[in-house]
Amino acid sequence: MYIKHWAAAATVALLALPGISQARDTQLYLPFQKVVAQMTAEGKIDGSVKYYLAGNQPRGKVTVVSPNAITNKKTNAFNKSDTEACEWALQSAILTLDSAAKKVGANAVTNIVSYYKSNAHADANNYECHAGAFIGGVALKGDLSKVQ
Repeated sequence: MYIKHWAAAATVALLALPGISQARDTQLYLPFQKVVAQMTAEGKIDGSVKYYLAGNQPRGKVTVVSPNAITNKKTNAFNKSDTEACEWALQSAILTLDSAAKKVGANAVTNIVSYYKSNAHADANNYECHAGAFIGGVALKGDLSKVQ
C-alpha cells in the first residue's frame, strides 16, 4: 500500500516537471522616457545626466568619455505585472548608468541600445525587457558622454 502511494506521488511530480522546466520569457518593448521622467519626478535621479536612445542625438557637441557601458539588471517579478517588473529593472539599470556617468564626469548617456544576451537592439523610443514568472530583466549598453 505504501509503495502505491509513493508511486502515485512520484508520477504526479514527474508530470509537473515539463511545466516547471519551460520557464516563461516574454519579450516586451516599453517606453523608455516614461521611466526616466518618473524617476526624475520622484527624485530618484537628479536630471543632471540625460539619456538618449540610439537614433536620438543630443544638441551640441558630443564627446564620448567611456564607450560601451553595460548594465544588466534583474528584479523579482513575483506578484508584479510584466510592465511593473520591467520598469523596476529599467530603474535599476538607469541608476547604474547615472552613477557611472557621474563618476567619469559625463552628463549624458548616448547611443543607448537594449543588450539582452549581448544582442544589440536599437529603438529610438522603447527598451527591451524580458519578463518571466519570477524574474524581469533589462540589459542596456550606451556611451558615457559629455554634451556641450
